[in-house]
Amino acid sequence: MIGTVVTVIVVGLIAGALARLLVPGRQSMSVGTTILLGIVGSFVGGFLGYLIFRQDAADGFLQPAGIIGAVIGSVIVLLLVGARGGRRNAVR
Repeated sequence: MIGTVVTVIVVGLIAGALARLLVPGRQSMSVGTTILLGIVGSFVGGFLGYLIFRQDAADGFLQPAGIIGAVIGSVIVLLLVGARGGRRNAVR
């Protein structure tokens, strides 16, 4: 159980950090937020992989993705959060 939690945290950190490197601009995020970005991105990437390929190892609806899917999902989440934040700041 502890090994699974540590693996999720490490994959989340790697995917979140790579996504932050790939997306231009400055993101003011802590390490914890970067890990959370990677974990959420992993599920987004797994969901998109399921929608595109219609099968996976678990053949489920939401599942953790591999590191590539996690990075792609994290980039998508980061862009969505940035777009939402940009619009909110533009209104003020």
